[in-house]
Amino acid sequence: MTNHADFFQKPTHKAQRNYEALRAFHVDKLPGKKIAELFGISYGAFRNLCHEFSKNPNVSFFAPVSMETAPPEGSLRARILELRKTQQVSVYDIEELLKAEGLAATPSYIAKVLRKANLPRLPRRPQSPKPLIAPVADCRKLNLSSRNFSTCFGGLFLFASDLARMNIDALVDAFPGSKKLPAAHMIRSLLALKLWGIGRPSQVMSAPLDEGLALFAGLNAIPKKSTLSEYTARCDPRFTQTFTHAWFEAAAGLGANLEEGTSFDLDFHTIPYHGDQALMEKHYISKRSRRQLGILTFLARDASARLFSYADTTVHKEGHSLAIQSFIEDWKTRTGSLPTELVFDSGVTTYEQLSRLNQQGIQFITLRKRYPALVESVRAEPAKNWKSIQLNNIGRKYRRPRVLSQKVNLRRYEGEIRQIAVRGLGHDHIIFILTNQLKPCETTIIDRYARRMVIENVISDTIDFFHMDALSATVPMKIHVDVQLTVIASLLYRLFGLRVQERWDVAETRSIFRSLIPKRAKIQLTEKEIVVAYPRRAHNPLLIGGGYDKTEQPIPWLGNKILKIKFA
Repeated sequence: MTNHADFFQKPTHKAQRNYEALRAFHVDKLPGKKIAELFGISYGAFRNLCHEFSKNPNVSFFAPVSMETAPPEGSLRARILELRKTQQVSVYDIEELLKAEGLAATPSYIAKVLRKANLPRLPRRPQSPKPLIAPVADCRKLNLSSRNFSTCFGGLFLFASDLARMNIDALVDAFPGSKKLPAAHMIRSLLALKLWGIGRPSQVMSAPLDEGLALFAGLNAIPKKSTLSEYTARCDPRFTQTFTHAWFEAAAGLGANLEEGTSFDLDFHTIPYHGDQALMEKHYISKRSRRQLGILTFLARDASARLFSYADTTVHKEGHSLAIQSFIEDWKTRTGSLPTELVFDSGVTTYEQLSRLNQQGIQFITLRKRYPALVESVRAEPAKNWKSIQLNNIGRKYRRPRVLSQKVNLRRYEGEIRQIAVRGLGHDHIIFILTNQLKPCETTIIDRYARRMVIENVISDTIDFFHMDALSATVPMKIHVDVQLTVIASLLYRLFGLRVQERWDVAETRSIFRSLIPKRAKIQLTEKEIVVAYPRRAHNPLLIGGGYDKTEQPIPWLGNKILKIKFA
């Protein structure tokens, strides 16, 4: 009898090898490494084989994969020719159709069959339409011919009449510009992004073809991000401050009482920088409770008008205590008088500067830094020296704190200053308030300082909507234009809220934008008019009550066409 032991000991077929290897492991109990060596496979491959067999321990595991028999060459060729003649499909489409039918043929084989049959090639397919490319911004190519179009930035035209009445073209005359992109057109482009809550210039690339956005700026297309960023770098910081003065003066000419000048809330805000610019200084960021590279910005908010009146981005760490004097000088230059009252935190300035404020006749309210000796001296005061007061304008749980009012002397402060120690406001520590106002009662002073906390909410709103923290440039000077435009945009929203009334004059900017500013609009350009029609919205009656439906304002940068606003 012939010896066929090699057939079992040295299998050549994969399925048989797997069977013999698994049998040796499970029946003969041979170790896995020895089995792998006997059958010429790696130990890892054998372990995988055992794992797969454990999931399917059946005869079907060893059955070879069924292979469909190839069709006769004649029938495959006939099917290829039939598909080309009946469906006029390409070589690659024929390949996919054959696969769906269980037939296999390579593209080269299909092409060879078609050539031998002398079938003509398919006509060239039409190329897919290329994406639209926004034209280069150029005010000389602005199209004001009669036509209709839709826009996603329709709400911007609610601010266009104010810009026209304030003569924005004359206000920005000192800014750099060109015949293609004059200064006024560039400022309106940047201002449009601020009014729409678009913080970084790169985000303008999402809507470069919107005709409404370009029309608001007076251009054929909105400038690209590189143009906008480069333009801000060309603006001299001295021009931005002068521009702000002229802007507030023009806003006051609209009949809005925006320059009360009686009381201001002051605060610092650090605009964080996330690059590796070596010239940047580290400043404290309260939101993150740490020091970080950034630009220190000094902000002044008119407590009566409820808007930012001043912003300075040139403050350095070593001279930050003098920022308050820079604001006073700026306010005096703008209005001819000194501010009446300033309210700020303990870190804004020094005792020496407080003495200077007192000599200038400016009232102030601030906090005093706590230190152990001061706290112990106040705690040692008899209970009869403390008195309870009732707070009126604070919507909170703790309305009856106990206060201790004293006149104290401070180093580098000439004369006596009033110190009010407050306990029972829900804090574990005693709060020390310093003021040079000797006559007002403690309730008035504490209420006023409590309202100063609103500036932190306003700064938060400014960061949230106007993206003041989105410092996207490596050139520090760019932030000058960005912050000044933030101040100007907040003023326009303030004017808008004053017209609408119904408590919208004190609402946050984002709430106004979300609820009152229409997004979509249909614009009709005629020979003499620009008609902006807004769709039906729940808050349209508020805009009609504000008189926006009666708008008939010539727009100088749009050929002096009359702007009219309609509501559905």
